[in-house]
Amino acid sequence: MSQILGDEIHLPHYERIVVGIDPGTASTGYGVVGQTTDGDFSLLACGVIRTAAHDPMPARLHELYSDFVAILDEFSPDQMAIEKLFFGRNVTTAITVGQARGVVLLAAAQRALPVAEYTPAEIKQAITGYGNAEKRQMQEMVQRLLQLPSHPTPDDAADGVAVALCHLQHSRPYYE
Repeated sequence: MSQILGDEIHLPHYERIVVGIDPGTASTGYGVVGQTTDGDFSLLACGVIRTAAHDPMPARLHELYSDFVAILDEFSPDQMAIEKLFFGRNVTTAITVGQARGVVLLAAAQRALPVAEYTPAEIKQAITGYGNAEKRQMQEMVQRLLQLPSHPTPDDAADGVAVALCHLQHSRPYYE
């Protein structure tokens, strides 16, 4: 964590910063996780970008885009990881989630930000070691991996953090 020496704050050097995304039009969860040069993970930020259901879809997508760009500008991540679209029985939901994914992917492409995509089962496997893990198991492991006093909230934000951690686990460099 940061150390205060006199009036200066010295932050740890992060070898990589990854933003993880759990996409949606009503609520897009995000987590920004840094990995130090010794391989430790730190939660830099997490939250939810919410849009109002009564607003027209173009306005909602614009708001999602603007808010996500602000996150990219603030943290300057090296990589982005996003949950792959899970196509269940609700076609309408799949389409709107796809629109949200498109907006986020566009923002990443405009910054030449490398993007990795993971299925829900791949994320669960990377975090808990079990591809069918329940939400509670995921939250506990995210809390442990980041050494937090409690798991991130709300759930969509915790899911965004899990996506970032999944990518860091999948692409983890070797540390001596």
